[in-house]
Amino acid sequence: MDEQRRTKQPKTNPIVASSSSEEVSSLESEAVNMNQEEEDLVCRMHKLVGDRWELIAGRIPGRTAEEIERFWVMIK
Repeated sequence: MDEQRRTKQPKTNPIVASSSSEEVSSLESEAVNMNQEEEDLVCRMHKLVGDRWELIAGRIPGRTAEEIERFWVMIK
């Protein structure tokens, strides 16, 4: 019984680890161009509501939550 305990290794899920790093790299790879008004609004809204990208995007016509998040990741 003691021998079995020593040989057991903790199980890891390599799929989870690789998918999370892929998300970060894909977010950072696409640049989002915004005008100064949009940038200011994103910064002010983020101070108020945090990472609620859909809420922020709702205040900027034509922008998606994904674009806003990508922009925020790029400027940090």
